[in-house]
Amino acid sequence: MQNPPFPAESGTLTLAGPVGPLDVAVDLPKADVPTVPVIAVICHPLSTEGGSLHNKVVTMLATTLRELGITTVRFNFRSVGGSAGEFDHGVGEQDDLKAVVAWAREGNPQATLWLAGFSFGAFVSLRASADLQPQVLVSIAPPAGRWDFDGVQPPAQWLVIQGEQDEIVDPQAVYDWLEQLKLPHELVRMPETSHFFHRKLIDLRGALTHGLKQWLPAAGSSEPGSPAA
Repeated sequence: MQNPPFPAESGTLTLAGPVGPLDVAVDLPKADVPTVPVIAVICHPLSTEGGSLHNKVVTMLATTLRELGITTVRFNFRSVGGSAGEFDHGVGEQDDLKAVVAWAREGNPQATLWLAGFSFGAFVSLRASADLQPQVLVSIAPPAGRWDFDGVQPPAQWLVIQGEQDEIVDPQAVYDWLEQLKLPHELVRMPETSHFFHRKLIDLRGALTHGLKQWLPAAGSSEPGSPAA
């Protein structure tokens, strides 16, 4: 299977993944905002618990990034939707992420890579950061204490958002883990907020916008999907 070129308009497509096809959705920036040369690849929550590229936190994350002028790429890990393969406990899923990033980078050599993930997706993107070297990493409800985070190497520009009433990821475990890491990060604690951000998605958008604006590159003529100058 030959991969399609990076699209010039929003839509869905299928990529050749490590174990078969991968579902992918590309969304270009909002039409009324200046485009910045950034591609953000977003990872969804736990595959075995219904996580997919259509998860509401994932789609809110994509919407917020698009409002900042960023092109977003969401995809289904292996075993989800039309993506082939079986759940691999975050190991093969890192390979899926790397395949999507390689495709996005090939089609956008002038663009900066951002990674983002929610819950299990935060684990996978953190695990892959050492190899992929994103400029910015967004981790929403990273499941510290549930998955092995030993040896992760996030970039210096790292935004972590954690709900204070998360019933799935222990907030204190996240705070303790961040303290032990002693690595640069910006932590946003969201009060009265559950794991799936019920009735708090607008607040999540505000936290993301506030946290990420400082790291945006200047808008320019080199847009994702266009040849490098």
